[in-house]
Amino acid sequence: MNYLTDIFKRSAMALVAIATIGLAGCSDNDSPAPVVPPVVSPVMQDYSVTVTNLTANQPMSPIAVVAHTSDSKLWSTGMAASVALEVLAESGDNSDLADENGVNELVIGAGILVPGGAETISLSLAPADVADLSVVTMLVNTNDAFTGTTGFDLAALAVDDTTTLRVIAYDAGTEANSEAKGTIPGPADGGEGFNTDRDDNDKVHGHPGVISADDGLADSVLSAAHRFDNPVMTIKITRTQ
Repeated sequence: MNYLTDIFKRSAMALVAIATIGLAGCSDNDSPAPVVPPVVSPVMQDYSVTVTNLTANQPMSPIAVVAHTSDSKLWSTGMAASVALEVLAESGDNSDLADENGVNELVIGAGILVPGGAETISLSLAPADVADLSVVTMLVNTNDAFTGTTGFDLAALAVDDTTTLRVIAYDAGTEANSEAKGTIPGPADGGEGFNTDRDDNDKVHGHPGVISADDGLADSVLSAAHRFDNPVMTIKITRTQ
């Protein structure tokens, strides 16, 4: 038997074997295909967060609404600010908050919130992510003032429940309140934003307020119009679904 004949013979035998196996696997009593249960999407819980700028001449950086676990907060008074909070408080940039421990969601407002202005931001969370909420923004005509709330318990709200908070201005403690030219990122100066150097007490605390050139701070680029009283912002949190 030559080489080609042998190959053809073995090929024919292999085909017969495959056909036999295929027939053996056939049956008139095939079992029904298993039923795969449909994937059920979680029922989302929806919230609206309305913030109002109460100041006379302090624009606020784009609002950051942050959902996070209940064992984390974005700041604590008397403690050093995280780098993410420092960046926000000195420059208004809130993007680094997304990388903070325990953060599930970061929703950013449409843009600068002008004095007297209001904005509503919507947030939709899966039940597993419903824990705490923080809202934060920078007062941009300052060195490192910010305002907001951290660690609000969303689970306390039933559908249609609303809570209104009136919040003070905080000092990040990362940049001295010199009010000097080139140190303030807002329209009063258009100066530097974030700087890695920390030249203040390095503790978050209530902001002491703006002094201004009108009250004797000779190097200040701010005027009496940039002063503010507390509270500086209201936050209305509503569960809508």
